[in-house]
Parts: sequence; structure tokens; C-alpha cells
Amino acid sequence: MKLDMKINVNELPESTNDFSPLPAGKYQSVIKSCEAKVTKAGTGQYLSVGYEITGPTHQGRIVFQNLNIRNANPKATEIGLRQLGDVLRAIGLASLTDTDQLIGGPIELTLVIRKSDEYGDSNDVKRVAPIKGSKPPQVTQATTEAAPSAVKKAPWA
Repeated sequence: MKLDMKINVNELPESTNDFSPLPAGKYQSVIKSCEAKVTKAGTGQYLSVGYEITGPTHQGRIVFQNLNIRNANPKATEIGLRQLGDVLRAIGLASLTDTDQLIGGPIELTLVIRKSDEYGDSNDVKRVAPIKGSKPPQVTQATTEAAPSAVKKAPWA
């Protein structure tokens, strides 16, 4: 398709996206996104969770974690559900009926660097925990049970 304008590369802004891994360590974050997806093989399901770093450094960077919730491999399901349980406990949710309930949840991440010659180095979420120094979240059913017409908001929403 022919453009009705001329684009000059010298007039275009340079990308500021930095996809290099963050240094290993602890970071405060909030859950920015969570989407249920089907595994590549089509035999399972996982949650793709996006954490936005809020401090103490690298604010605004996004780190992803995939949590298996159904998988043909029972061990993968067990690990994924354990990780999901850690997330729920860290942000104070007793149950989950909609991925939107996770959005905005404050959480501390411990990141490590996964080395890969094939794909390049990347971050892995090694551990999740309540944010240090904050009041430990109270896990209650009242904040997470679905209302008849809508999902109730989480305590931080």
C-alpha cells in the first residue's frame, strides 16, 4: 500500500524500550495484568501475570510470570497452583473467580536471572511475598466472593 506521506527516519523518536533483565533482587510491584491462556499443546491452561515494578528501582518495568493451573503433567499443575497460592496469600485473597481480582494487588517479587544462549537472558520470579513494611494482608472470603452480577473488588481496588 502506498503511503500518502513521506516518513524520514531522522525525524522519528528512538525507542526507549529496555528488555534487558533486571538485576537479581527484591522489587516492590503491583499486578498490572493477568490473562488466562491455553498452553501451546492445547492440553492445559495457565495464567500469564504481568507485574509492574514500583520500586525501589526500575519503576515502570514489567516482569511476567506464567502459572500453570491445568496441565497434562501433574507436577507442572502442582507447581503452578502452589505459585498461584503464594500470590493469593501475598495480596490477601482467599479465593479467585476472575483474573481481574488480581489487578492492582501489591506484591514483593524476588527476581533471578535465567541464563539462555538461545533466547537471551531473562528474569524469573523466584518468590512472591507481601510487601515488606506493609501491614500483612488479611485473607478474607468477603473480599473475594463473586457477587451475583459482578466480581467484587479486591481490598486495594
